[in-house]
Amino acid sequence: MSWNDFHQRQQALAEVLDSARRDLTAAFDTVPSPFRDTDELLAALHHKWMQQLTGRVEVALIDTENGPHDDRVKAVTMAWRRTAGANPGLRAALDVHSANPALSAATEREHRLLAIAAGLADEHEPPREVARIGRTFVQLLRATPITKRDDRPSPLRKLIPSL
Repeated sequence: MSWNDFHQRQQALAEVLDSARRDLTAAFDTVPSPFRDTDELLAALHHKWMQQLTGRVEVALIDTENGPHDDRVKAVTMAWRRTAGANPGLRAALDVHSANPALSAATEREHRLLAIAAGLADEHEPPREVARIGRTFVQLLRATPITKRDDRPSPLRKLIPSL
């Protein structure tokens, strides 16, 4: 991919996300060039999400290792929420298309990353099981209200044994 191709793709993604902020369903009525179809566009959007999420998760885990409390669940929860908060249009676009088979493999990789990073699963466990744990983790973090106090362990910690 040339720099020109890269910039064209980034510009197209920015236009789709800008359009999605105004009307989420209409943003995907036409697929902008250089993308061939909606599946390719969704894959690029998920890649953009993962770049930002992975960076925030890595920083959160480093901060957790150096902090007084080693709460990986809380660190990953906050990283996911910060990424979603910084990218509401991107997260909404992925959520609306979550049932699209083009996103299934990428979403499974995301769920495995989250489960392992949070310490809920080990990378040597069966991938499907790790993805299931990560999917459950995301469902729980979405359903758990955000608390104002950052000095307490994550409320998700209480729910983890049910995994």
